Amino acid sequence: MMQQKNQQTDAVIIGAGPVGSYTALRLAMLNVKTDVYEEHTEIGLPSHCAGHISIRSLKAIGYYPLPKGIIENTFNAANFYSPSGTKFSVRLKTPVTCALNRAKFDQYIANQAQRAGATFHLGQPVQSLRVENGYVKGVNLKDGTPVPSKITIDTEGISSRLLHQAKLKGLNGKGLVYAVETEIDQVHDVEPHAVEVYMGSNAPGFYGWLIPRPDGSAKLGLATDHGNPQTYLRNLMTKHPIAKRQVKGAKIFKTNYHAITLAGPINKAYSNGFLAVGDVASQVKPTTGGGVIFGLTCGEIAAKVAKSALNSGDVSAKTLSAYQKHCNKTLNFDISFMLRLRQFLNSLSDERWNSVLRFCNRLGVDKALSDVEEIDYQGRMITQVATKPAILVALGYFGLLYLLANP
Repeated sequence: MMQQKNQQTDAVIIGAGPVGSYTALRLAMLNVKTDVYEEHTEIGLPSHCAGHISIRSLKAIGYYPLPKGIIENTFNAANFYSPSGTKFSVRLKTPVTCALNRAKFDQYIANQAQRAGATFHLGQPVQSLRVENGYVKGVNLKDGTPVPSKITIDTEGISSRLLHQAKLKGLNGKGLVYAVETEIDQVHDVEPHAVEVYMGSNAPGFYGWLIPRPDGSAKLGLATDHGNPQTYLRNLMTKHPIAKRQVKGAKIFKTNYHAITLAGPINKAYSNGFLAVGDVASQVKPTTGGGVIFGLTCGEIAAKVAKSALNSGDVSAKTLSAYQKHCNKTLNFDISFMLRLRQFLNSLSDERWNSVLRFCNRLGVDKALSDVEEIDYQGRMITQVATKPAILVALGYFGLLYLLANP
């Protein structure tokens, strides 16, 4: 059902990705009149994410199990490779992650939001915020149509354009990496329930990945903090001693490009009448670049804070600052740990990667991690396993390497 766009709504959400749709769902469940504006004509397309998600986290928000066709595979193992092919494997007792068909997942959440009462407007990009007397009061569409709203929530992804209009600091450009995500038709010598991860100069500033499907196809991609990611992917497929064998003869049938923010959440994601949620607020894991779970978590917080503000008739920055406080309380400990871990990973040369992976094999780090279930909140995960001797020794070794690389 479409409403007249010149009539004021309670909440406007910009972007119908999983974070935008989930925020809309939570708002609609709180009886907040919500309109979602999405620039594309179909939800979930183009897909900009591998969709590799923690099962534990999906369960925590009520999204596991999911309807048939959304989950493509589950994983209980990960194999890590240095550029020369040194291998370290972690095998867990039960599946801890799954690969989602992101288009179907996004559509599933959007359908839930619509059933709850949210209205979606597809193929209608937002051009700018409507700012009056220092308050954001809705949006202007690209066709010039004004959409008045009591509160506006930006979930559009990697962009600072609306943050700046809301007088907020944008994303940290130094924390961005640039990814290429492909789908290939076949892989060889790959475990069906293991993710392949390629470290070091294969993908400077990040890593490469291969996520297999049961039918023999796979998602293959990488991200880098400099250079052309397509060039690095070509080199990975043709020169890496392990990857080139795994993808020999494979044909790429889909390619997407996107940026990933790894700098940690922006310091202020709210202003008068305005909230920023998800990738646009850099609510993303600095280690893996995963933003879905953190974005959904903060989307629920945003909905609760927005509902309270609307009930009180006060959508000032002072009132909406509760959103930042709750998000910080939920994420800051783990984000701080992951930022340090990302700095450590980026400091390793290819030679060091060989040493690190060999050391982990000798020390039995794989066995010490075999019962891990928490992979999103990595600071908490480390505190849970840090009492194990192998982990204590490994942490000391990694700390020494970090000090040597950052005197």
